[in-house]
Amino acid sequence: MAARRARLTVLNATEPEAPLTADQRLLAVGLILAVSLVAFEVTAVITALPTITDELGGDSLYGVSLAAYLLANLVALVAAGELADRRGPSVPFLLCVGVFVSGLVVAAVAPSMVWIVIGRTMQGAGTGGFQPIAYVLVKRAFPERRQARMYAFLSAGWVLPSLFAPALSGWVTGAFGWRWVFVGVIPFAVAVGALAVRPMRAFGPSPSVGDRPPSRVPHALAAAAGLGAIVTGLQFAQPVAAVGTTMVGIAVAAPALRHLLPHGVLSARRGLPAIITCRLLATATFLGVDSFVPLAADRIHGVEPLVQGFVIVGAALSWTVGQWWRAQHPGLDPSRAVRNGFIVMFVGVVLVTPVLSAQWPLIATFFAWAVGGLGMGLLFNPTTVSAMSYAGDGTEGLVSSQVNLADAIGFSLMGGIGGATVALADRSSWSLTSALATNFAMAGCLACLGIVASRGVRRAA
Repeated sequence: MAARRARLTVLNATEPEAPLTADQRLLAVGLILAVSLVAFEVTAVITALPTITDELGGDSLYGVSLAAYLLANLVALVAAGELADRRGPSVPFLLCVGVFVSGLVVAAVAPSMVWIVIGRTMQGAGTGGFQPIAYVLVKRAFPERRQARMYAFLSAGWVLPSLFAPALSGWVTGAFGWRWVFVGVIPFAVAVGALAVRPMRAFGPSPSVGDRPPSRVPHALAAAAGLGAIVTGLQFAQPVAAVGTTMVGIAVAAPALRHLLPHGVLSARRGLPAIITCRLLATATFLGVDSFVPLAADRIHGVEPLVQGFVIVGAALSWTVGQWWRAQHPGLDPSRAVRNGFIVMFVGVVLVTPVLSAQWPLIATFFAWAVGGLGMGLLFNPTTVSAMSYAGDGTEGLVSSQVNLADAIGFSLMGGIGGATVALADRSSWSLTSALATNFAMAGCLACLGIVASRGVRRAA
C-alpha cells in the first residue's frame, strides 16, 4: 500500500512535465471512462424514455422519473464527497458502482413505470458520486500543473457520448427493445469500476484531519426535498397550489443549502463563495438556452428530431475547446478568465435569440450557440481549478461536492423555472415564443450577474 501510494504521489513542482506513473495513467483513464459512462447512460435513457412510457403506460410518471434521478444525484454527490474525505475515494466509488448497476438491473426488468422510477432513483444515486470523487482524485493524485488538463479531460468525457448515444440508443430500442438500453450498460459499468478502483486504493482518509464535523447528508436530503417541491410547485396550474408548494420548498431548501454551501454565496464574497456563485450562475445561464433551443427548432421551425439535437451540438464541442484552451494557460488570472467567459456567454445568448423567428436559418443558430458553449468552456475550468485550490488535506470531498452541488442547483432551478414558462404558454393565451424569449432574457440577466460576481473569484494563496 505504501509503495503504491508513493508511486501516485504528486510530482515535485520543479519537475512539472515529468511523465505520469503507470498508476496515474490508469487512474486517469478510469476516471474519464467513468464520466463518459455517466454521460452515455443519461443521454441514452432520455432517448429511450418516451418508448418506455408508451409501453408501460406511464406518461404521468415521465417527469417524476427525471426529477427522481436529479434529486438522488444531488444527495449522492454530497454523501460521496463526505465519505471520500472520511474513508478515502475507493469506498464510495465502489458503493456508487454497485448502486448504479443495481439500478440498471431494476429498470431492465421493471414490470411497471413505478419500478422504472425506482431504478432511475438508484441510477441517480450511483452516478451522483462519480464527479466529486473524480475531483478528489485529481487534486490528490496529479501534479498541480496537470490538474487543469485533467479537469478538462473529465468534462470532455461528456462530449463524445452526447454525440452518438442518442442514435445508438434509438437503434437498440428499435432493434432489441428498450430494456437492452439498461442491460447493455451493465458490463461497461462493471469493467470501468474494476479498472479505476485499483489505483484508488492508494488513497485512504487523510491522516492530517482530526475530529469530523457532523454529516451533511441530512441537509442534502432536505435540500433535495425542497428543490423538488420548488420545481414541482412551479408546474402547477392553480396559483394557490403553485405559490404554496413553491414557498414550502424554499422554506425547506434554504436552511439546508446554507449548511451545504460556503457562507457568503448569496453576496458572492471573495474567494470560494464567489467561485460557487459563478458556477451556479453559469450552469443556470447555459441551461436557460441549451434546453430550449431544441424546443424552438421543433415548435417554431418544425424540423425533425435529428436536426433539433444537431442545433446544440456545436455548443458541446465549443465548450470542450474553451476548456482545453484554458487548461493550456493555467497562469491566467481566474477572475478575468471567468468574467470573459460570462461575457462570451452573454454574446451567445443574444446571438441565439433570433431562433424564435421561423425565418431565421437554424445553421446560424448552430454557430450562435456555439459561442455560448465557448463561453461556458472558458469559465468552467478556471472555476474548477480555483475552487479546488481551497481544498486542503481531508476536505477535497467537501469542496468538490460544493462545486458540483452548485451545478445541480443551477440546472434544477433553471429547468424548473424555464419549464414553468413553457407550461404557462401551453395552458394560456401566452405564446410559446414569448415564453422562450423570457427564458433567454433570464439567461442573459444571469450572465450579467455572473460578470459582477466574477470580481470575487480568487485562488487560495
